[in-house]
Amino acid sequence: MPSIFSRIVSGEIPAYKVAENDEFLAFLDVRPQAKGHTLVIPKTEVDYIFDLPSDQLSRMMVFAQTVATALRATVPCLRIGVAVIGLEVPHAHIHLIPLNQMRDISFEKQHLIFSPAEMEALAVAIRSNFLTGQ
Repeated sequence: MPSIFSRIVSGEIPAYKVAENDEFLAFLDVRPQAKGHTLVIPKTEVDYIFDLPSDQLSRMMVFAQTVATALRATVPCLRIGVAVIGLEVPHAHIHLIPLNQMRDISFEKQHLIFSPAEMEALAVAIRSNFLTGQ
C-alpha cells in the first residue's frame, strides 16, 4: 500500500507544494511545529532515509538546502532546523523547521493550526522565493 507521501506525489492527496523537481518534492507539513514547517521527500517511495542510494541522498540534501534558503527568505527566523525522525510515515523525509529558539523543534509539543488560506498563501510565498533563487 502506498504511503501518504506517495499518494501526495501521485496527486491522489492534495498538498501545499513549495518546490518540486523530477526527483524530489517539498510541501508544508499539515501538523507544523512552526510556521513554514516543510517536508522534503524523494518521489520514489523508500521507507528509511539511509536506505536511499548515496548519490540520491546527496541530491536530496542539496534540494533541501535550496528549499531551506527559500523558506528562510519567506519566514523570519534565526535558522532553519533540520530533523530526520523517520517513524511517522514509512517514506524517507526531511523536516525543515524555521527556528528562533530550541523549543521550536520539539515534536512532543502541540502542533500549530493554520487555515487553508494561510497555508496556501505561505506555500505560494515560499514557492516564489524558491523559483527566484534558482
